[in-house]
Amino acid sequence: MKSLFSKKSSKKTNTADDEDPDSEHLDSQSSQPPSPTKSPTKSSHSRSPSKKFQQPQQQRPDSPSASPSGRESKPQQLQSQPRSSRPFARHATDPGQSSRRKKQIDPDTHPLNLPPEQRKRLSELSGLNARHSMEHDKEPVVNGGKPASPPPQQKPSAPAHSNSFTVPITNGTGTADAKANGDKDVPAPPPHRSQPASPTQTAAEDAERFKNDGNKYFGEKNYTRAIQLYTKAVELQPGNATYLGNRAAAYMGAGRYLEALEDCKKAADMDGKNAKVIMRLARIYTSLGRPEEALETFARLHPSPSAKDMQPAKEMLHYVRAAQTALKDGTAASMVLHPLDMAEKHLGFGAPKPRKWQLMRGQALLKMGDSKSLGEVQNIAMSLLRNNNMDPEAMVLRGRALACQGENELAIQYLRKALNCDPDYKDAVKWLRAVQKLERMKEEGNSEYKAQRWQSALDKYTAALEIDPTNKGTNSKILQNRALCRIKLRQYDEAIADCEKAVSLDPTYTKARKTKANALGKAERWEDAVREWKAIQELEPEDRNIAKEIRNAELELKKSQRKDYYKILGVEKTADENAIKKAYRKLAIVHHPDKNPGDATAEARFKDISEAYETLSDPQKRARYDSGDDLIDPSDMFGGGGMGHGGIDPEIIFSMMGGAHGAQFGGGGFGGGGGFPFGGQGQRARGGGGFQPGFSFQ
Repeated sequence: MKSLFSKKSSKKTNTADDEDPDSEHLDSQSSQPPSPTKSPTKSSHSRSPSKKFQQPQQQRPDSPSASPSGRESKPQQLQSQPRSSRPFARHATDPGQSSRRKKQIDPDTHPLNLPPEQRKRLSELSGLNARHSMEHDKEPVVNGGKPASPPPQQKPSAPAHSNSFTVPITNGTGTADAKANGDKDVPAPPPHRSQPASPTQTAAEDAERFKNDGNKYFGEKNYTRAIQLYTKAVELQPGNATYLGNRAAAYMGAGRYLEALEDCKKAADMDGKNAKVIMRLARIYTSLGRPEEALETFARLHPSPSAKDMQPAKEMLHYVRAAQTALKDGTAASMVLHPLDMAEKHLGFGAPKPRKWQLMRGQALLKMGDSKSLGEVQNIAMSLLRNNNMDPEAMVLRGRALACQGENELAIQYLRKALNCDPDYKDAVKWLRAVQKLERMKEEGNSEYKAQRWQSALDKYTAALEIDPTNKGTNSKILQNRALCRIKLRQYDEAIADCEKAVSLDPTYTKARKTKANALGKAERWEDAVREWKAIQELEPEDRNIAKEIRNAELELKKSQRKDYYKILGVEKTADENAIKKAYRKLAIVHHPDKNPGDATAEARFKDISEAYETLSDPQKRARYDSGDDLIDPSDMFGGGGMGHGGIDPEIIFSMMGGAHGAQFGGGGFGGGGGFPFGGQGQRARGGGGFQPGFSFQ
């Protein structure tokens, strides 16, 4: 009997979670009352089905289950028992039984499908359900007797629900129970088993979450990551001024001011009364070197911003206007470069220099004209052309720099490109004409110089210098060419002045310095000539011709320091023998001591006149005098100590030459310091020995 009840009880347990049978079906299966395990008022302390049915027998001794004939009397018992005496009947619809149904709460029913009163009681039983297992198996059982798979893991945001927590509910049952308990307007339960899905976030909520995450990275100065998160927020809510303003601030931190300006302008258009956005926009304008727009943006704020906030923009505007004025007035280049340097200090970190500022800097550097400045101009022009290869102003700047460096043909190409980009650009027309005219006039002057038309070449060079006074590089070359013309015309002082001006325009122009040294020699300013040649040698130590020029200048300096016989006689160095004789006779009569009694200086003057005539009237003596052989120190000829050619004894050189030279020198002597074979021609022809009267070493 006990085993029979146990078998039937287990069969009912297997189908309790999947079906909701009515009370008539339950009565046709067994005469025993339902197991008290279904009542929430009794805890499941026993798992044996037989023990479940022993307790009702103790409470109801007159139950048919106590007698052997209880099985046959079961239908009669069910018929005789009133409906209200079945405390375990499920899903009753009789409102009169509401007081008993309040005690028969099914713990497996989902709390959201019950009326408020029943939900409250179920919440009190939630602790009990958590501490004790249900009377069914630990794993929920579905139709067929196979254990169901464990419920899937859910995210923390959505509450997890297992199959054992929901039971099938017939349509209308929940409404009937609610009416039985007096509740109104309670929605009907769902007609089938369902698991509520986790709530989905809206686009606005996602955007706010991205913004908060971006704020965190912005505080850590990780601007790149902050920009990425702000961008996601902007993509979800493109009309939100706050998200655009935050991304603009991150762009500023990353040094990307142009992108920051774009975002901040959009945010200001969306929310023109947002003081924070307007202030940020003004600071971006200042960081980009646009002080006028920054001050206009500050004016939109009410109340007005503080003087400290506006100070960078005001100072920047002051310095920029000072540079513009200095450039327009043609003052020194430093008066343009210094204000620009001060204005650039207020630029944002990593912000590009404004294009107008770079053009002004390039024009100021063109005024300086030195090689270093011209190199900087080239860099500025190329930087602007990399950003925009069709920038006519940058092309004109590069063309002018090339012209200053003497690259006129290449300069003309860039100026023509500028005109192709903007045919109405006046500066391109102006400088193209200037470079073309300058090149033409210089070539015409060169042609006249080659034709030895010195004065015509000088006039062409003079006209070329008036075309572009700021072109220091080309003008220095033209001045050097004009100096050559002046030397040919024996305008030595003017030639020296032209060379000095050319060197002032370009201190590294050594060719002009060489021309100046030659002009100094032609003007018989040998001391200055020696000094100039030595200065050139320091600039070009590898040029051997400079050392030769230094020796010649030093010799001429010695010659200039001795008595100038030509000046004494008052004749040119090219005078012939008759002219020298006439000059001597004329001066001898005037300065003869007999003609000047009592004049002590007359005798000295007459002595110099006689000495000059004696030297210049003799062809050999005159040749030695003109060559300066009598001024050459033998030690200089042999490198010092009588040894020449790297310290070789000159006697060895004589023996190698056949020993025939000794007879020429009268026993091996050196006549007047010029009888050496490398000396003057006149002494070798004379063949005499010893020194001649009237000559001595200096």
